[in-house]
Amino acid sequence: MSMEKKRPQLNLDELHQLKWLLGGALALLSAWSVPYLDVNAWVLMLALTVLVPLMLLRPDWAARWPAWAHWLVFPSVVLFFAGDLYLTGEVLPAFVRLTLLLLIYRGTSLRKRRDDLQLIVLGLLLIVVAGVLTVSLAFAAQILAFTACALVFMLIITLVEAKEAGEKIFKSEKSGNVPAWTRVQWRPLFARLRAVMDWRVAVLGSVLFFGVVGVSALLFLTFPRFELANSLFLDRLVTRHTHSGFSDTIRFGDATDITLDTSVALRVEVPDPAKLPAELYWRMIVLDEYHDGEFRASAVLRNQDQLFFNESSLTGDEGGGSGVWTFYLEPGVSRYLPLVGGFATLRLGARTDLRANLTTRVVALRSDPATLVAYRVTGMPMAATLPAAMPGMGVRSLGTMAESDRAALRKLAGEIDGGAHLGATEFARRATKWLAQRHGYALQMQLPPGAGDPLVRWLRSPAPGHCELFAGALTMLERADGHPARVVAGFEGGDWNGFENYLMVRNSDAHAWCEVYDDTARVWQRVDPTPGATIAIDEVAALAEPLARRVAARSWSARFDSLRMLWYRHIVNFDQRSQRETLRAVKDATQQIGLRLSAVAGRMVAEVRAWLSAPWNGRRKAKFSVLAGGAMLLLVVARRVRWRLRWRLGAAKGVDPVRREAGRLLRRIANRGLRIGANADLAGVRAELQRLRYGARETWPASGAVFRRARRLARR
Repeated sequence: MSMEKKRPQLNLDELHQLKWLLGGALALLSAWSVPYLDVNAWVLMLALTVLVPLMLLRPDWAARWPAWAHWLVFPSVVLFFAGDLYLTGEVLPAFVRLTLLLLIYRGTSLRKRRDDLQLIVLGLLLIVVAGVLTVSLAFAAQILAFTACALVFMLIITLVEAKEAGEKIFKSEKSGNVPAWTRVQWRPLFARLRAVMDWRVAVLGSVLFFGVVGVSALLFLTFPRFELANSLFLDRLVTRHTHSGFSDTIRFGDATDITLDTSVALRVEVPDPAKLPAELYWRMIVLDEYHDGEFRASAVLRNQDQLFFNESSLTGDEGGGSGVWTFYLEPGVSRYLPLVGGFATLRLGARTDLRANLTTRVVALRSDPATLVAYRVTGMPMAATLPAAMPGMGVRSLGTMAESDRAALRKLAGEIDGGAHLGATEFARRATKWLAQRHGYALQMQLPPGAGDPLVRWLRSPAPGHCELFAGALTMLERADGHPARVVAGFEGGDWNGFENYLMVRNSDAHAWCEVYDDTARVWQRVDPTPGATIAIDEVAALAEPLARRVAARSWSARFDSLRMLWYRHIVNFDQRSQRETLRAVKDATQQIGLRLSAVAGRMVAEVRAWLSAPWNGRRKAKFSVLAGGAMLLLVVARRVRWRLRWRLGAAKGVDPVRREAGRLLRRIANRGLRIGANADLAGVRAELQRLRYGARETWPASGAVFRRARRLARR
């Protein structure tokens, strides 16, 4: 008797081809996690991106590696890693480049089972390192794709091994032997995959995968979060390149060309947006010593630094501000933490080593962070002044200037104050106006040629300059007039993100300004001499234009950045406080949904009761009969459409739908425990179903009539 045609299966060559395709996809997915690490490996990434897809299209080329090339791979890789480590001195970047090199080899040569597992391990290493050191939103989608691809890859490896064991196949992997499966035609292979694919298995696998993802997310919400980067010390093995140009010094050269980087460097959640000043200055570095055309922190200032080891919080000496400020500082910006001024407490997301100067209100990490730095600040007043005792002589000195340059500065200061003895604040007003009249603002600057101090040469010329030149010039003019002054660098301004309500401060907002000491008020007064900037002389002027008047950023870039902010708030900065807030929000949302559903169900029940209790006249009976008849008709049509779809799907997959339906009805009769011998009709139907299931097609009875009788008897 003819048997039902079995579901088609992939043969061994097709499984090898699918395994080769998934291995290349894994190599590409893992390699493209390297950009999140800020590691210089673009040459290797480009080589992998070109070579691996090329070998995916032509696996027969990968089979032609000569034997001596395989023998040279290991010593070559070891020499490459040793040389890289010796030349750069950076462990993690050298390790990443080594992993990429091994991925190129494994992705472009034929692999045994052991090599396939090595490919998974190599890709997983890059994914884990990138996951520890990055907070990118795109990486979340990338790691999900890698996980799904790796699971299917391991399944195919198991199927290949079982197939080879079942067919008792031993294949030589020597170079020069080109397996038959390497002559692949991808379009027929994809057609075969579509033919053998069982959508029920695919749906079940997808449900299981996303179920595991959901359980993982639930565990993340349930258990406290640990700072993995600190536990693995990976942040100490990678060097981030600063994007803002912040350093411990400001040097004035003969030529300067500043390139604007518009990427976001800092995100800030403010306690009360309505009270936010129009001009925000985020202080990071204070430089008080001028020496050989360079501003830097003096030894006196550095000696005031306090070291805090393995600390997660810091107590300041301020308390005038209200509310909590939350900062998210991107990696590669600076080790100095941006602050508006003084503070009462500063709390970081993880323990680390800190260097703080509470006199200048400057806080710095041990080194440039390789991961996002999240910290909360309380008691931070938004004033343009900083209380301080009388400063030392370092902020009054003109440094190592030649006497001719000192005389030139004093002469220029005399032109500004007109010979009158002005206070530091009034002199700053006049000097700022004087600078704006003589110099314009420009990112590209060329000092006039000649000898002498670069700042004095610029002051004597009409050449334009950038913010560092204006800040340095005003500082030295103040000192020449006898007033203490210093340079401060950080960020100025920020864009308000209207989607998630926070400030976005970009790398292009990097700025330098001055602080002059007011002897009368005993405060450091902020002064910004750069043309176009607001001169914040007091707090009232700083609050002249509230944030509410600003136009919120609602571009597509702002929308995408708001998604990153959501990621930072609920994933990266997910501590116990956020955990309680999230669980409370979930509880409240669940209760609200339950109340709404209960109200809707109550209204529906009341409407049904009212409709049933109304008198049944002829019109209502006719309407009810039409509705009931329509519902029955729809049910019959739906069953018919379902039957037709199953019939056509079975025929498209090479399975005879008549035999399949006969088998299903036989199982249904058997499962219901019907006694065949006590019912002659049931015995006859069973015999006819067996003929449809197993018999030759020319002996079949009318299948439709048999199926209807079988369903009718099975329902009894």
